[in-house]
Amino acid sequence: MSLHHPHHQRLALIDMGTNTFHLLIVELPERRGDEPRVLLRTKVGVKLGEGGISQGEIVPAAFDRALHTLQAFQEEIELHQVTQVRATATSAMRVARNGPELVKAIFEQTGIQVEVIAGAREAELICLGIRQAVRLGQEPHLLMDIGGGSVEFIIANADTIFWKQSFEIGAQRLLDQFFRHDPMHADDVRAEQEYLRSVLVPMLSAAEHFRPISLVGASGSFDTLGDLQAARQGEPLTQQPPARDISLDSFYHSYDQLLSTTHAERVAMPGMTPMRADMIVVACVLIDFVLKACRLTHITSSAYALKEGLLAEMLAQ
Repeated sequence: MSLHHPHHQRLALIDMGTNTFHLLIVELPERRGDEPRVLLRTKVGVKLGEGGISQGEIVPAAFDRALHTLQAFQEEIELHQVTQVRATATSAMRVARNGPELVKAIFEQTGIQVEVIAGAREAELICLGIRQAVRLGQEPHLLMDIGGGSVEFIIANADTIFWKQSFEIGAQRLLDQFFRHDPMHADDVRAEQEYLRSVLVPMLSAAEHFRPISLVGASGSFDTLGDLQAARQGEPLTQQPPARDISLDSFYHSYDQLLSTTHAERVAMPGMTPMRADMIVVACVLIDFVLKACRLTHITSSAYALKEGLLAEMLAQ
């Protein structure tokens, strides 16, 4: 008697971010070029960088949350009879002194081998993921993924990456450094802007050179800005499209609101993800800085990022 094995290839993609861990399980198509079937798409706010990322340490509570989350992911992987697992970790695991220890603990307890990827590789995968959601065309766009630990900037069109760089200035780091009052004081906003002006010199000169025509944002902060906009417009929040436009008016409406409210008031905003209620404030200071410095007037939010890029890359092989 033989055990039942799915004859389909099933793939699990895990993206272990500094703030959020994502799991995507797909069934690969039998014919090349067909779309994979999504069996599960889930995310958990692990906050791996909380309390220690600015000191280069994953604190014990965050270490435990990461392990528990991967154990739960492993149960889903077994339940869905997955045939191949790809797990990637980014900024927090790159810089934390005890990152390798967490990689080892995850492998020992779940059998999942985590690959810690470099910032440049992360930027490439994010670009590939965004291209699955947003039609970029031939003009260059500025792609931006605000993570908890790092922020990736990529200047690209539909088929070429003109420039890319990962900066260790993610929302958890900005929060640790500049979120000194709640609501955030004007002085703190200015301090963050000054800091960004000095750190983002390479991005600003690349933008000056390649002249991107719009901002395409991936990851949690942009998802939340899209949700805040949808809630204001009375749209259902259940179905997040792969790409959506966020008008400049809508962004500044949210930004002004976020700057003038307390944590409790932000959590109560329709469309807000509670875990993101503080990070989004410092993230919006960053988005505002980028829009103005690069003279961009159009924002597209992409629900696809690193794990969709990894999937696209694997399907192309």
